[in-house]
Amino acid sequence: MDYTPKQTVHELNKYIIGQTEAKKAVAIALRNRYRRSQLSPELQDEITPKNIIMKGPTGVGKTEIARRLAKLVKAPFLKVEATKYTEVGYVGRDVESMVRDLAECAIRLVKEEKTAEVSYRAAATAERRIAKALAEMKKDERGEMSKELFEQNLVDDIHAGKYDSTVIEIEVNDVPRPLELSPGSGAAIDLGSIFNGMGMHKKKKRKISVAEAKNLIMAEEADKLIDNDAVNAEAIRRAENDGIIFIDEIDKIAGKGNQGADVSREGVQRDILPIVEGCTVMTKYGPVKTDYILFIAAGAFHVSKVEDLIPELQGRFPIQVELQSLTKEDFINILTQPQNAITSQYAALLAVDNIDLHFTKDAIEKIAEIAEDINATSEDIGARRLHTVMEHLLEDISYNAGGNDYPVIPVNIDAKYVEEHLENIVKNRDLKKYVL
Repeated sequence: MDYTPKQTVHELNKYIIGQTEAKKAVAIALRNRYRRSQLSPELQDEITPKNIIMKGPTGVGKTEIARRLAKLVKAPFLKVEATKYTEVGYVGRDVESMVRDLAECAIRLVKEEKTAEVSYRAAATAERRIAKALAEMKKDERGEMSKELFEQNLVDDIHAGKYDSTVIEIEVNDVPRPLELSPGSGAAIDLGSIFNGMGMHKKKKRKISVAEAKNLIMAEEADKLIDNDAVNAEAIRRAENDGIIFIDEIDKIAGKGNQGADVSREGVQRDILPIVEGCTVMTKYGPVKTDYILFIAAGAFHVSKVEDLIPELQGRFPIQVELQSLTKEDFINILTQPQNAITSQYAALLAVDNIDLHFTKDAIEKIAEIAEDINATSEDIGARRLHTVMEHLLEDISYNAGGNDYPVIPVNIDAKYVEEHLENIVKNRDLKKYVL
């Protein structure tokens, strides 16, 4: 679906509270991609994405905005931390690996789509193979029935899930594990893909349940039905034209001097520059041009400023948006509006032990007020503060829950309960044991 900016913001509002400016910026960037795709090839070549820098404290939705945006339009998405990279000449990950990783994401995305298209045929083949193995095990039960009819009956039963837990011995492809070239490098040789490309499929007999066998064989059969060259070509096209790379912690490589580690930080910035400006990176699936990939950089910028980045890199991120710290109203919305709000999550968890948990309106307001207050007077960790507060609030209930053999116990959390149980942390701010 081709979303208008307003539709995109509306979709993002379902998952992320507040931060309208950031949502508008990414929504416009997304729409501009669609607009570019409608132009003539000559004009398309001239128009590049307007990359975005998001500035704001942790836990306010920077990563989630980019992730949800990519999910919305099924675009290849990669999140990386700028601090993981080192400049050329140092041991560590080189910046070009982010493009190679994006290509892998695109391959996975396209493969999933193609697999879904052939899943019906793959499932039918898998059921027939399993039926043959089952027929061999149950040959004494066949009686006067023909082999073909007996196997067909088994196929029907396998399809209905009647044999899911039955263990059978069946031949499946033996896929070798990837070999890592050097510890921590992230580079690996996938022997499975090499052998598959040469048409070599080593078989291995395994004793597994019918349900597991069905999944394994379906994957094998789908792989045979999919044209890998077409997958690679489509994945590269998507990575180049629809890909989104989210570079987090960009502020940590913003060096303010020329001493010590700052030199390396500036080196990483200079290495990132050609990737963002537009270059061609070789991947095992073919060359990937980075000219039209959308880059979203983010950082808290507590110590450094956006202006501390090298001017060339700043120039490649023309759109800067500042995300605001969460207010009491934001916290109330986070606690109540999302489909899987944190209050619903705790209610579902405790329901396992027959605790019927409910929060009153004044309790929600009190929790939001305390979360805002602690963020304002200590480290601002955004929405993650709610996990800290909620864990402390429900510690006694979680600990004393009797188990699912006990009768259902209704528990109502009101403002008085919140005040009593959070009194200590409001006074002492001693939340260290809950902060990851």
